[in-house]
Amino acid sequence: MPVTGTLYESAHAKINLYLHVTGRRPDGYHLLDSLAVFTGAGDRLALHPGHGGAGAVSLDIAGPFGAGLVADADSNLILRVARLLRGEMGGTDGLEPVRVVLDKMLPVASGIGGGSADAAAALRLLLRAWPGNVPRERLMALATELGADVPVCIDQRAARMGGIGERLDPAPALPACGIMLVNCGEAVSTPAVFRARAPVFTPAASLPAAWPDVAAMARDLSGLTNDLQDAACAICPPIRTVLDVLEAVPGCRLARMSGSGATCFALFDSPQAAQDAQAAVERPGWWVWAGPLHA
Repeated sequence: MPVTGTLYESAHAKINLYLHVTGRRPDGYHLLDSLAVFTGAGDRLALHPGHGGAGAVSLDIAGPFGAGLVADADSNLILRVARLLRGEMGGTDGLEPVRVVLDKMLPVASGIGGGSADAAAALRLLLRAWPGNVPRERLMALATELGADVPVCIDQRAARMGGIGERLDPAPALPACGIMLVNCGEAVSTPAVFRARAPVFTPAASLPAAWPDVAAMARDLSGLTNDLQDAACAICPPIRTVLDVLEAVPGCRLARMSGSGATCFALFDSPQAAQDAQAAVERPGWWVWAGPLHA
């Protein structure tokens, strides 16, 4: 039906509470085992009626981290989403032209799935705006084609990630907790981190069905690793500084890097405890957010 109003989606930050590199496929893709959760921090996307031919999608980028991002049809994930979805729907007949506005609130190339979350949010928006039915299996296949983190960002729910990221299993039941995110202001290249990591593999983790409280969750997670953290710290030493600061904050249960960096996180007993600790962590040039997990 015609797009007459504005549609909105949030793209929440994805955090890897641990990340084990378990192997490598013959095509070079690494196999992972990770527990991903989502936070209240995120980008915002809005879809408005647009101009141009059927199925035309234009993109405007705003927000504190929008500078340097370009609306390039070949490299921008949001515009690639539109191209893939048009192909899935068999062309542009019946598809309204739309304008997407990305309010970029999350740091770029920071290990929290910002671009992947934006792509997933764009998929959800366009599926609301354009007629047609894309089965769940095809939707997840399209998401995997866009990137390893995109499938888990479709539902934005805690999940156990496997394979190259396309295999999703239920997460343990998580206790209520608070989380703080800190980025030192430096972008880190994921391919560079993978090239720099020690060429060893870590077995998949054994997780309980549920954690009764944050202390138990942090205790179990502390026995696991982010296999990319040491390599990222070698490439970007300020990551280690961030981790040292977080580990010293009263109430921090666990501090670790997310994804391939450079964003780090700390777990707290409650969102309020995380927010109360924020002032002690803030430094010039650092991006800091504290609050709840996204339910």
